[in-house]
Amino acid sequence: MNCDKFKDECGVLGIFSTTSQNLARRVAFGLISLQHRGQESAGIASYMDGKVRHYKEMGLVQDVFNNEILDKLKGSICVGHVRYSTTGESHVSNAQPLVINYRGGSIALTHNGNLINADKIRDELEISGSIFQTSIDTEVIANLIAKNYSLGFKDSILKTVQEIKGAFALVIVCEGKLIGVRDPNGLRPLCIGKLPDGGLVLSSESCALDVVGAELVRDVQNGEMVIIDENGIESIIYDDSQRVAHCIFEYVYFARPDSVIDGVSVSSSRRCAGKTLAQEHPVDADIVIAVPDSGIDAAIGFGQEAGIPYGIGLIKNKYIGRTFIQPDQESRELAVRLKLNVLKENVKGKRVVVVDDSIVRGTTSRKIVDALKQAGATEVHMRVSSASVKFPCFFGIDTPNRKQLVGSSKSDDEVRELIGADSLGYISVKGLLGSVGKTNANMCTACFDGDYPMDVPEEVNKLMFE
Repeated sequence: MNCDKFKDECGVLGIFSTTSQNLARRVAFGLISLQHRGQESAGIASYMDGKVRHYKEMGLVQDVFNNEILDKLKGSICVGHVRYSTTGESHVSNAQPLVINYRGGSIALTHNGNLINADKIRDELEISGSIFQTSIDTEVIANLIAKNYSLGFKDSILKTVQEIKGAFALVIVCEGKLIGVRDPNGLRPLCIGKLPDGGLVLSSESCALDVVGAELVRDVQNGEMVIIDENGIESIIYDDSQRVAHCIFEYVYFARPDSVIDGVSVSSSRRCAGKTLAQEHPVDADIVIAVPDSGIDAAIGFGQEAGIPYGIGLIKNKYIGRTFIQPDQESRELAVRLKLNVLKENVKGKRVVVVDDSIVRGTTSRKIVDALKQAGATEVHMRVSSASVKFPCFFGIDTPNRKQLVGSSKSDDEVRELIGADSLGYISVKGLLGSVGKTNANMCTACFDGDYPMDVPEEVNKLMFE
């Protein structure tokens, strides 16, 4: 819908509890709190008495599930997934959890991330006789686990995650155990929570732990596999040789502000980024406004540091789905105004600072600046709480190719001219890292500087298996 943003990733959630009732219902509520990570499809799988039952469909969580469906998903383990397609087309066959039946039983697998060697591995598996039912890289992981299963579930998963390359946070149900795996670079987030009854939870973000009633215990480490059963947590560090490279855009845009990721409050980091942005790009103005929702904390921080009042200048319509059809240019123009409308009395006759989290193509930024000036703003100064995006992501974020990234082809002043702003300022990479309290040594900032934590292809084909 908003063509000037990176597309969301996926969200994963799993609960192990031998005493809690209605785990599927609890997982469904947790998935709703992760809905921002994917709105195309939703699914839940449950484990009971050696059998895996699952249900998945296209749409939002509350549209996919009802009480009747959830009542059929009884079990001591439940895993769930919300999806935005970073590989594979948007179709129910590609929804997760992915349930694979093999000689010893069933595996339910959920995946957040993106593999950069999935096509090579899939070719090898197909040559050796494997049959694929989907066009997602998650099925490559599932088939590798099944292929290696003669080693036992633990070693088959360990062998699999040592073969795949890229970003992955996996939540798996297998042989009565809940298993979580985080890639060796820690690119995609995954945390552990504990329920009051002693049950354990795996989740992409801690905000889901709050909803299901769990307390945050810790994050899964990069290169770690955790195995959860009635005895508690078994931890296996399978690869600690890689550079730690947590995704900076979790803090900039993707994660909910009420989440804590790798020990850092998302809301606090965004406010700190806003303060740094005000120091790096000061401006005389009458009001600071945000592009909602992810720009709000940064705008508040900017206003506090600059001594400029923060106010509401853009109203977001939250009831527009991603499937809203825009068949022509006129309709697309109307859709932007429908999603974001100016609160005219707050900006008329004023010098406005508008804070956004990122600029990808520049098209929506231009429309926002135009709308503010049409509403009577005398000046519009754009401030961005991420650095200029110049390189695509290959690790679970659906980004345009480099030619479509305005920061890659134009200077900052050319971007300012393109969007029609009176001034434009991006936070520096150093300033952004400082807002998270981390350095280049433990964050991935490749979308800004091209410093990928591993070798990547020149381009990525989202529909590589079509």
